[in-house]
Amino acid sequence: MTGSGFGHGCLILWLLLTALGCETPEPLPAAVTWTEPVTGIELVRLEGGRFLMGTPEAEPLREPQEIRHPVTLSGAFFIARHEVTQEQWQRVMGGNPSFFQNCGGDCPVETVSALDIERFLDRLEVAGGHRLRLPTEAEWEFACRAGSAAAFTWGDTLQPDQAQFDGSDPYPGARRGPVPRTPVAVGSFAPNGWGLYDFHGNLWEWTQDEHCPYPRGAVTDPVGDCDSELLVIRGGAWNYGADSARCGLRYTHRPQDDGPGLGFRLAMDAE
Repeated sequence: MTGSGFGHGCLILWLLLTALGCETPEPLPAAVTWTEPVTGIELVRLEGGRFLMGTPEAEPLREPQEIRHPVTLSGAFFIARHEVTQEQWQRVMGGNPSFFQNCGGDCPVETVSALDIERFLDRLEVAGGHRLRLPTEAEWEFACRAGSAAAFTWGDTLQPDQAQFDGSDPYPGARRGPVPRTPVAVGSFAPNGWGLYDFHGNLWEWTQDEHCPYPRGAVTDPVGDCDSELLVIRGGAWNYGADSARCGLRYTHRPQDDGPGLGFRLAMDAE
C-alpha cells in the first residue's frame, strides 16, 4: 500500500470511529528511558495525558470509593520499569530489611515503610545527584492501565500465569491457581503495553498520596492531601487475591507500617 493510500485509510477509519461515538486510541508513550547511576534502576518516560481514574460501577468487586473521574497529567514523568529490588536497596542502604532474603537479589525489597523509603531516597540523592520520589496515586494508575479502561491492564480478568497473587482467590471469570509462599523476581511475568512490570500482584506499592476521597469532577495533576493518617498503596501482593490487583483498587497503610507484602517503585519528574 502506498503512503497516500495508508493516510486515506486512516482518515476513513477516524471518520467511522467518530460517527460511532468512539474515541481514537491514545498513542503509546515514546520509549525513552533513564537509568539511575547508583542502583541501575531503569525508568521509562511517560508523556502524561488524560484518562479515567477509578472504576465503572459495573466492574466486579468494585468498592464505592473508586469514583470514576477524568484526570489529566499535564506533563511528562518517569516511572520505574520494575519494583525496587533487594540488591538495589542494599547498594544504597548497606542492609536488607526483607523477610524473604532467600528469594534473591532480583526479588523486590519488602518490609519497608514509607518512612524507610524517604531515608532511602535521601541517601540515593546524595549518592547519585538526582531526586527521585514515589509516584502519585494518579501516576501509578495511569502507568498501570497503559491505556486500558478494564479491570486489569490486559482485560477484564487476571489469570494465574499473569501475576503473582493468591490463586485460591481468583477474579470472576478466571481459573484458580496456586497459592504462592513468596514474592518472585521482578519481571517474572509479561509487561503491560508500555513495557512496565508487576503492577498487578507481587508486592503492594507505596504511593505518595494520602488516602483522600476522590473528586466527582475532572482534575489535573492530583495529589492526595487531606490530613489523613493513611497513605495509599496499590497493586495487590503475592498473598492477596486477584481482586486486590485491579488497576483501580485502593488500599492503605500508615506511613510507619511495614511487612512482607509492602514494596515500592520509583518515579521522577521529567526536566
